[in-house]
Amino acid sequence: MPIIKNAIVTVILIAICGIVALLSGLGSSQAVLQDLFIAGPGSHGGYQDVMNGQIWRLVTPIFIHFSVLHIFFNLMWVWDLGRMIEGIKGAAFYAVFILLVGIASNVLQYSVTHSPYFGGMSGVIYGLLGYVWMQSRYRPGLGFELHKNTVVMMLIWYVLCWTGLLGAIANWAHTGGLLMGVLIGYLDPGRRRS
Repeated sequence: MPIIKNAIVTVILIAICGIVALLSGLGSSQAVLQDLFIAGPGSHGGYQDVMNGQIWRLVTPIFIHFSVLHIFFNLMWVWDLGRMIEGIKGAAFYAVFILLVGIASNVLQYSVTHSPYFGGMSGVIYGLLGYVWMQSRYRPGLGFELHKNTVVMMLIWYVLCWTGLLGAIANWAHTGGLLMGVLIGYLDPGRRRS
């Protein structure tokens, strides 16, 4: 199965999200999720749990989803953009990238809102978008392709989310992910995996 072989991290991310969604009833079981949120109950905006060794909390909110549409669209973009990055840059680069973008998006969301009750892969999605966007613009020979309409659509969606018309959305996570993805995409010298 060459598709899976070249996208093992992507497949693992999708599997973890699916397992968490099933076990948590798409976010309805707080008992399942309390160890996955960036902070436990009663944290009051601090990082006590992380400082006490629960460092996984910086990443695990990316695996939490609250509806079928939420997980479907997030994982669709992970499959599309994630496979592209993993295929060109390799699994190790992609795994580190996911960790960095996931942490950046989660920390920004929590630091600004002080609420640990958020989740989703959206911040990572915007990080993937930012990375592929920068690589396709500044290093077109590597094979990163992103249609201009995709960028426009994603940026319109980004702005629409900020309006509040779509309900509670982790907009700061989107922002943190996008900024980190753009930064890494711009700074990455653009070598293919060896």
